Amino acid sequence: MVQHDVANLDLAGEGKRRILWADADMPVLAIIRKRFEEELPLKGIKMAACLHVTAETANLMRTLKAGGADVRLCASNPLSTQDDVAAALSKHFDIPTFAIHGEDNETYYKHIFQTLEHEPQLTMDDGCDLVTTIIQQRPELLKTIKAGMEETTTGVIRLQAMHKDGELKYPVFAVNDAMTKHFFDNRYGTGQSTVDGIIRATDVLLAGRKVVTAGYGWCGRGFAMRARGMGAIVAVTEVDPIRALEAAMDGFSVMSMADAVKWGDLFCTLTGNTSVLRREHFANMNDNSIVANSGHFNVEIDIPALEDLAVEKHEGIRENVDQYILEDGRRINLLAQGRLINLAAAEGHPASVMDMSFAVQSLASEHAVKNEVELGVHTVPAEIDDTVARLKLASLNLTFDELTPEQVKYLASWKEGT
Repeated sequence: MVQHDVANLDLAGEGKRRILWADADMPVLAIIRKRFEEELPLKGIKMAACLHVTAETANLMRTLKAGGADVRLCASNPLSTQDDVAAALSKHFDIPTFAIHGEDNETYYKHIFQTLEHEPQLTMDDGCDLVTTIIQQRPELLKTIKAGMEETTTGVIRLQAMHKDGELKYPVFAVNDAMTKHFFDNRYGTGQSTVDGIIRATDVLLAGRKVVTAGYGWCGRGFAMRARGMGAIVAVTEVDPIRALEAAMDGFSVMSMADAVKWGDLFCTLTGNTSVLRREHFANMNDNSIVANSGHFNVEIDIPALEDLAVEKHEGIRENVDQYILEDGRRINLLAQGRLINLAAAEGHPASVMDMSFAVQSLASEHAVKNEVELGVHTVPAEIDDTVARLKLASLNLTFDELTPEQVKYLASWKEGT
């Protein structure tokens, strides 16, 4: 048995079934895994991954291992781990996994340190906790690390700030910014899974409900679109005037959060920023408001301020729902302790969309091993995006056109005009 720290190895059978079920809907990753088995592009490479421990992530780990990597995995969020998947990775797929659903902060970081014990050459992050831990607490590991990958908007923001401050010590690929990632994973994956998590937690009807989407990046776009598709009346809050204008032209109401809290019934933050919903907002919310977060960290909702305002708190009034009673009797329902609602209360993104994101992760890992990369935060090479898109289209039995030689020549020329 490989080294591990999971909740219950007896869950491994169910976890294996779940992993293989997801694998059937991840054809691009399966194609890459088959090639990796033949070519072993990651042979001898030690990898540390801090990701959401889900069935889809398990298939990424299988692919990296098939390519020859010695990979270890820990959780990137205490509430996103699927315990049966963690058990199956350890027992059936011989991948050292350190993750327990609901683990406390001390255990969370203990697992990160265990994942780093084999001195990795590549890192793979979902929120940048692995990179920051290495730089701040295990700097001796930097001498062996060649590059890293980051999959979230939040993590990329942290990395860019780190690089600006001169603290980033090795190159990292912003997998989150790959076209086949943010166009599809963030928009369609987050959109569907966030709605799924909110409904599982609350069992509310979205039709006719006033829903406030905080943030109109790719995740916010996806959630707003899906909520409207379920019949919700959707408003968007933004700090970026271009995105606010885009939301308006996409047919959504646009307003400040100060106005939105007096209007809405259900609020979801998807910004990657802190204190998006805070004390003055809670003080003006309607009775029985529902508050959720689908950004990476729970700091988007100022939970300490809500705790301070409340005169009563009913924990677990439903699974994944804590109810706060304010002094005047108004109720505010916080979902999943403010953590990622789509993973804490549901199962995260569907496998078919993670197929593309994890295909990008796999190919970016191969690229990082084969090429010398300068220090900084890098976009994923366009050819990787193109490869993933082509494989995905082929898996869907869809065809697309190619430019003719005449068209290629025309697009490269400036002489032909009116």
